[in-house]
Amino acid sequence: MTALTTLAVPPGRQDDDVSLRPLPWRRMAWVTWRQHRVGLGGAAVFLGAVAVFVWKVGLQLHHAHAAAMSCNPSSAVCADLVTKFNFSNHVLVGGYALQIVPALIGAFVGAPVLARELETGTFRYAWTQGFGRWRWTLAKLVTLAIVVTAAAGALSVLLSWYYQPYLATGNEARTLSELSPFSLAVFDLRGVVFAGWTLVAFAIGVLAGVLIRRVVPAIVATLAAYTGLALATANVLRRHYLAPLLTSNANVPGSAWIFRQWWTKGGQFAFSGWRDAPNNLLQQCASIPRGPLGKPSPTTLAHCFAQHGYVQLTSYQPASRFWPFQWIEGGWLLALSALLIAMTVWLVRPRAA
Repeated sequence: MTALTTLAVPPGRQDDDVSLRPLPWRRMAWVTWRQHRVGLGGAAVFLGAVAVFVWKVGLQLHHAHAAAMSCNPSSAVCADLVTKFNFSNHVLVGGYALQIVPALIGAFVGAPVLARELETGTFRYAWTQGFGRWRWTLAKLVTLAIVVTAAAGALSVLLSWYYQPYLATGNEARTLSELSPFSLAVFDLRGVVFAGWTLVAFAIGVLAGVLIRRVVPAIVATLAAYTGLALATANVLRRHYLAPLLTSNANVPGSAWIFRQWWTKGGQFAFSGWRDAPNNLLQQCASIPRGPLGKPSPTTLAHCFAQHGYVQLTSYQPASRFWPFQWIEGGWLLALSALLIAMTVWLVRPRAA
């Protein structure tokens, strides 16, 4: 009888979760580190490289912003400084290059956690030790989840610092590049949401590993499931967290998240955009000043429409709701992660027997 097949519990005892005295949780944390130190080390190197890159380009960006904000707006040198800031680091301006970070953590850290043991069959030995299979699973998942979430939270602090120049007041007056706090990609990288998405990606990965029991297919499934959830949230779910505000003020702040704009007359819907305006209204506004391209600008058209009794309404979310949106999304991501991890632990008990 080899070491791998030696019985770890006395004969006649069928419940391996209670047959032996449980090992301390701190021992299981050490075992988890020993078993997954390569994956955690790789994640640390990856996140560290991203952090160093963000810090390096962030210093350049902050210096360019400070120079553009302190110069004399009427000087030619100031125009060059503004241009330099506006064209700084296009890689991270939209934030899309970093959207894949949580997905990679979930795929390459979360998916192999249980899938590798199920694929190689080592669970038959590991899960019959004194710790018990469900406690073994729970200890590993909780330990790894805390580590990856804390690392993502630290990176989100650095990303919030990086994007500060794009969110600063006064950018619009100096024609500096400006982003809304609700920008499609930037919102996911700041506050508590980035850590929440990393945690849910990890939870998706471990659940996919238990269901599929193969590492590579579990990685692919994790990437696909995470992408679908992220797209559905950004394009459908997020806009319904809080009811939008409605205003007839044409000067909506550039930092607001604008949902829709339309024109009314006498309290009734008239048309959507100025391009959809009726021909008779456009003919009445034909004499307004033309822009550089020979066409009236949307601003002058809006002024003309208002003179003829039309009112433009705007549905939007103000920038002041950034943190309520963050806590709402972070809360349901945490709840979803807990549910996925609970499902994983529940599936381990019968599937691994």
